[in-house]
Amino acid sequence: MYRSNSKATRRHGDGVPKENSPFINNTDNDKGNNYDGTNMALFEEEMDSNPMVSSLLNKLANYTNLTQGAQEHEEADDDDGPKKKTVKSPQMGTFMGVYLPCLQNILGVILFLRLTWIVGTAGILESLAIVGLCCSCTMLTAISMSAIATNGVVPAGGSYYMISRSLGPEFGGAVGLCFYLGTTFAGSMYILGTIEILLTYIVPKAAIFVAEKKEDEVDALLNNMRVYGTCCLALMAIVVFVGVKYVNKLALVFLACVILSILAIYAGVIKTIFEPPDFPLCMLGNRTLQNHNFDKCLKTEVIDNLTVTTDLWSLFCDGPELNATCNEYFVSNNVTLVQGIPGLTSGAISANMWSEYGPLGMLVEDKKLLSLGGSDPAQDIYLPYVVNDITTFFTLLVGIYFPSVTGIMAGSNRSGDLRDAQKSIPIGTILAIVTTSVIYVTCVVLFGACIEGVLLRDKFGDSVKGNLVIGTLSWPSPWVIVIGSFFSCCGAGLQSLTGAPRLLQAIARDGIVPFLQVFGHGKANGEPTWALLLTAGICEIGILIASLDAVAPILSMFFLMCYLFVNLACAVQTLLRTPNWRPRFKYYHWALSFLGMSLCLALMFISSWYYAIVAMAIAGCIYKYIEYRGAEKEWGDGIRGLSLNAARYALIRLEEAPPHTKNWRPQLLVLLNLDSDQSVKHPRLLSFTTQLKAGKGLTIVGNVLEGTYLTKETEAKKAEQNIKAAMAAEKTKGFCHVVVSSNLRDGISHLIQSAGLGGMKHNSVLMAWPGTWRQSNDQQSWKSFIETVRETTAAHQALLVAKNVDSLPTNQDRLGEGTIDVWWVVHDGGMLMLLPFLLRQHKVWKKCKMRIFTVAQMDDNSIQMKKDLQMFLYHLRLNAEVEVVEMHDNDISAFTYEKTLVMEQRSQMLKQMQLSKTEREREIQSITDESRSSIRRKNQGAAQGTSFSRQSSPLEDTQEDEVADDNNPLSLIVRPTGPSSQSWLIGCAETGPERVHMTWTKDKLFTERTRNRECNANVAMRDLFNMKPNQSNVRRMHTAVKLNEVVVNKSQGAHLVLLNMPGPPRNRGGDENYMEFLEVLLEGLNRVLLVRGGGREVITIYS
Repeated sequence: MYRSNSKATRRHGDGVPKENSPFINNTDNDKGNNYDGTNMALFEEEMDSNPMVSSLLNKLANYTNLTQGAQEHEEADDDDGPKKKTVKSPQMGTFMGVYLPCLQNILGVILFLRLTWIVGTAGILESLAIVGLCCSCTMLTAISMSAIATNGVVPAGGSYYMISRSLGPEFGGAVGLCFYLGTTFAGSMYILGTIEILLTYIVPKAAIFVAEKKEDEVDALLNNMRVYGTCCLALMAIVVFVGVKYVNKLALVFLACVILSILAIYAGVIKTIFEPPDFPLCMLGNRTLQNHNFDKCLKTEVIDNLTVTTDLWSLFCDGPELNATCNEYFVSNNVTLVQGIPGLTSGAISANMWSEYGPLGMLVEDKKLLSLGGSDPAQDIYLPYVVNDITTFFTLLVGIYFPSVTGIMAGSNRSGDLRDAQKSIPIGTILAIVTTSVIYVTCVVLFGACIEGVLLRDKFGDSVKGNLVIGTLSWPSPWVIVIGSFFSCCGAGLQSLTGAPRLLQAIARDGIVPFLQVFGHGKANGEPTWALLLTAGICEIGILIASLDAVAPILSMFFLMCYLFVNLACAVQTLLRTPNWRPRFKYYHWALSFLGMSLCLALMFISSWYYAIVAMAIAGCIYKYIEYRGAEKEWGDGIRGLSLNAARYALIRLEEAPPHTKNWRPQLLVLLNLDSDQSVKHPRLLSFTTQLKAGKGLTIVGNVLEGTYLTKETEAKKAEQNIKAAMAAEKTKGFCHVVVSSNLRDGISHLIQSAGLGGMKHNSVLMAWPGTWRQSNDQQSWKSFIETVRETTAAHQALLVAKNVDSLPTNQDRLGEGTIDVWWVVHDGGMLMLLPFLLRQHKVWKKCKMRIFTVAQMDDNSIQMKKDLQMFLYHLRLNAEVEVVEMHDNDISAFTYEKTLVMEQRSQMLKQMQLSKTEREREIQSITDESRSSIRRKNQGAAQGTSFSRQSSPLEDTQEDEVADDNNPLSLIVRPTGPSSQSWLIGCAETGPERVHMTWTKDKLFTERTRNRECNANVAMRDLFNMKPNQSNVRRMHTAVKLNEVVVNKSQGAHLVLLNMPGPPRNRGGDENYMEFLEVLLEGLNRVLLVRGGGREVITIYS
């Protein structure tokens, strides 16, 4: 396995082609290195498959990881000759490779556009709670991620690779697609943020849709966002398509913008201590006014000793005249100027400590100011007040804020570029989270301490002439933040549009989601073109939503789902103590992972319970789809280990006690026959199994190959594959067990004894009736059948034998109106009642009705029997027609007598044939031995003529010479005719071998042999034709004939007949007669199931 060919291991759809090898740079060169040493000659047989430790260590020491886009490099590596490109070994350290990318991804649009509004609405305390919750969630996730990332080499692919390899393809695919959708919607959010900054703060006049009325402003803004957002998305997609290298080159510029913006905020905070910036707010009473259409915060002013009205007056009154009709609240209250940024030492922190949630359209008010007169909501919406544009509450703010802490996977996504990923990822990621958490916490406190509450709650800065609120705090100019945040959002959007298609391409190339295969293809250089188109399409959905506040909770859901599974992966691996779970990062614990998982789940439902349900439904659908349609992958994932642990626990619990009658269901061992090509002879037996089980309980499909395992290993594996393929085709859910044994009987015995595990053992055996037992020259077929009957009885297991298996319905058939007839002759635990009920649960047999026939003897009261049986079925809750069939003690017919006689004659004849065959073999052996001894004597220089004398007894002569005269066994039953036949038989019998002491010559030897052979054959013939049938056999044959007549009469048209199976005789001498009785019993019936109970009750009248 170590030295696997890279092309061989590169199965279709594998995202990491060389994953089966313990090291990635696996070349074919070592194949030619023959082993020459003598010190390790004992192990030279293993050298082809297992390399020497020295060569393994040498390879691991020279290991270099591959850069991002590993697939393309590997494709180049697979080519021969000088085309090979040397892959530069990655050189990025912790700071450049993990810390800065994480910092850039975490800090972003929410910090610049929404954090001030969150602080103003939720208050400092609740804002700290939101920040604490979200940062704790990401910190715990980072700890789990660090453990997974340091547990072996993480090739490029990041979080998707980690989750899929830890939790399996189903979870991996579900979470990978969730992470993809999250990254795509993050692109939408960043583009919307870019457009919001552009249209609100940089060039407001560029708006295409302009609201004529104040109430239409929100719709106009959203439509502008849709138009500009779509254009921006198209532009970004083209940039990404043309070349990712340009995006990567600009990454440093975007990062510089983010860092400069944050430094500007801190510089502005420090400056407020000495000289707060001048951003006055105009308040009418205690209401905040939008400062767009007026310059002076005055109702009237005196110009040239004349009192004139201002622009503000015109907004609240009918006209500019002093006697114009004005808004009542405007008349009652004065306008005042309030400093928007009072500074760090002003004491504003105490006023901003508590929350100010409210409904849509609620006025932003300063409770400290005097307010006279009531509010008229019908009029207020037309007036230039600052109002809530959405209904606010704590959980909504959590959903909006959470995207500002995502981005912690940026380091692990770059694992292919790191010098030492196992060291850099934990340190860089955790340091980045600590740094950003400190930034967020300090920003929350500083914003609350420096900025007036009404300005904090003013989302778009309408009260400060449309300035970005966070910009008013910054130094040296608000434009630093505006430009910085604009480029930051642009860069983040471009990176999302770069990363998301690659993630989708990785999932598609893994081949676990068949319908995504097309997205695995790309341009010649590996750029995922189709994936980029799909990403742009999904991104457009987010842009059409148009509201940053509506898109943020959507991507929060998908990221939280991803983080939840990272924590789950770490917890599962830790608790299972998987042997391969050896992370270098030691500061993790399963309790921390469970806490992180719980926090993620809680945050999902806190943010938006309906989005959470939708996200989980999407993940669930993907999971089930991959489970049913996806490629089979074995990645050594933790869920498989979890399944094994759960199975072990359940099996140990099961073994404590046998199942109660109420829980009893047939757990089947199906004995299949294979042909010479190891193909399944009777696939309908598997169909019948599926119909009987309906996917419930245990099914073990067994087969026995004759021979030794060493010689038959290949055939056994082929047989197992064929059986599994047949089981899949017939939708039979269960296990396959192929046994190689020296003979058929022992193999079946081993299966009956040892199939299953612990409490999950079979309790019933299903097999096909050996229909060709009469025609077969080999007696083993019917003898092994009878031994199987005996062994199932000894093992207290039920036995089901299906006759005419190939006429049973397939799973696609739908049987029409018809009956399943049960012939209940003896009670053996109720199996006969239970089986039709189970069959009728399946859609094939659903329309069939159940009929129960029972047999009454002469002295039985058949009317009472019918009533009792109906009452019994009523208590069993089974719907069935009941009929009592009377079988009178008729005289045994001549037909029955003759049939028994023929059966016994045939049996006797076969015994003679078998004996003759044995004697013939013994004679050949004796001749061979004699010739060998004579040759030996010649070689030793003994006497030239060899003669021997022999004293033989009649018994010895009879045993030695009883050999059939030719190979045709039918010659034994040619009855001599004519008047001399009787005397010939008798005379021959009376003539015996002479007791003489003589010297044998060759001619005499053959003459004597021929005479004895003829006499013995004729004696056997005389016995055959003079024998009388055994009275016990006659009675049994009588029962079989009469019962068959009754069953054929009543049930010939039934879809299925279930019948008690008589037990085999205690004396093995009557085995062949037993097969004859069964054949007579089943004659004239098409589909029959012989049922033999396992010696326990399987159906009960109790609840």
